[in-house]
Amino acid sequence: MTFTTHDVFNQPEPLADYDLFATNRAMRDALRFHAPDLELAPLQALGRELGTADMQAHARLANVHTPELRTHDRFGRRIDEVEFHPSYHALMRTAVGAGLHGTPWGGGAHAHLQRAAGFMLFTELEPSVLCPISMSYAVAPALRDNPAVHAAWSPKLQSRWYDPRLCLFSDKAGVTMGMGMTEKQGGSDVRANTTQAVREGADAWGERYAITGHKWFFSAPMCDAFLVLAQAPAGLTCFFLPRVLPDGTRNALRIQRLKDKLGNKANASSEVEFHGASAWRVGEEGRGIPQILEMGTMTRLDCALGTSGLMRQAVALALSHTAQRQAFGKPLIEQPLMKNVLADLALESEAATALALRLARAFDRPGDAHERLMARILTPVAKFWICKRGSHLAQEAMECLGGNGYVEEGGQGVMARVYREMPLNSIWEGAGNIMAIDLLRALRKGDAAAAFAQELAPARGQHAALDRLIDSLPARVEAMATELEARRLAQDVALALQAGLLVQHAPAAVHGAFIDSRIAGDWGHAFGMLGRGADLEAIIRRAMPVA
Repeated sequence: MTFTTHDVFNQPEPLADYDLFATNRAMRDALRFHAPDLELAPLQALGRELGTADMQAHARLANVHTPELRTHDRFGRRIDEVEFHPSYHALMRTAVGAGLHGTPWGGGAHAHLQRAAGFMLFTELEPSVLCPISMSYAVAPALRDNPAVHAAWSPKLQSRWYDPRLCLFSDKAGVTMGMGMTEKQGGSDVRANTTQAVREGADAWGERYAITGHKWFFSAPMCDAFLVLAQAPAGLTCFFLPRVLPDGTRNALRIQRLKDKLGNKANASSEVEFHGASAWRVGEEGRGIPQILEMGTMTRLDCALGTSGLMRQAVALALSHTAQRQAFGKPLIEQPLMKNVLADLALESEAATALALRLARAFDRPGDAHERLMARILTPVAKFWICKRGSHLAQEAMECLGGNGYVEEGGQGVMARVYREMPLNSIWEGAGNIMAIDLLRALRKGDAAAAFAQELAPARGQHAALDRLIDSLPARVEAMATELEARRLAQDVALALQAGLLVQHAPAAVHGAFIDSRIAGDWGHAFGMLGRGADLEAIIRRAMPVA
């Protein structure tokens, strides 16, 4: 055979035009376990759409052609607008149309679980446009503390119509909302916030204040309105701040600059200042901390969901590549060490999916005391553990592609984009230490030992090592409920819950290998160390994105 210098061979075809939902067996089995009567048609349609080459092109373009700040128009008037590539709007239109924002608050059986699965599927395609989607989801219930604003805005937050115009909300069929909490001097310590709120009067939307100050991270500044924290006379308070005021004029919100970030490129994270901006109080003065914690629960859920989706995408890319790439006389996927690594990555991804969807189920059952407690405990656990594991998984998955995985190539290097995105969910809405401390706070909300016993009872008797871990959890909770050991406690709870879930809705090859490696053995946290007894081929076959 004769070759020229530019013949290309043994290079895999891109993973495109495949069904994200139909090939995600881990998700489908978990959904069947949690909600056997769940209507799957919307997820099936979404999975088909998100896997198309056209949608992948939108994801690439939205990240390559990043948002641009326009502080003034050409005549010198202050406008404070962010301009996005058309592909950004195409992605937003799809996410809103799928009801991934405020729609679940309109009710319906399994609404939050279905939305969670859709959110995970969308994250496989493009995660950064989901920032305003996630914030709209989180703030929607918080508006109930201002009945007038809630009555006016809630129906539009639940609408499946995306309208990117910056105009009066009453002229739009659908709206999005964001948050403004963090300030440069405080970070996670919002009690250090210095932004001030001065009462101006009252009107149809309630008590109105003038807000003066800044926000160091103000994501998605083109949203229609925001919930912000500011210091009122009675203390830190939550306020509703629209971009366009009821009289049609623009509020006194000044976008200083956009953040130049490691990843999350399609999302416009910004720094802003308020120059006497008008805002309406949401809830009582001085109640800002409890309100932000409640909203944080929802966004932290999305951090776990989003990272789980990214993990699935990384594993899918690694499996697709290694199935096509030849090395040393056979496909990479058939090389023993590579097979061990791929199976281990698949286990981690399925365990993350299991824990994230279990957490989402809890939000569909607010009237159940056990589910309320599990939601409170599992939110920091899932956020901490899944997000920590995500970055490790992405690095190992990138190695499976070799140098090709490290190459951006004008946005076509999807693995590189996934890798850059991974650390964000671990940092956003509270980094690891904040989550570990929040777990300690959650443990004081109820009888955690009894809740774990109830949760894990169906998994007993399937594996001796898991039984030992379940038996030890009450003592671990008692002994490790200190700041010094809170991270280790979060890990142990996460592993126990993941193993218990996999026993109930994953094949024996999956839950057996997971427990043998993570719980029974001397686990070194590196991937590719599964024992001889693991059915690597069965695990890989289950995780394959295409036949």
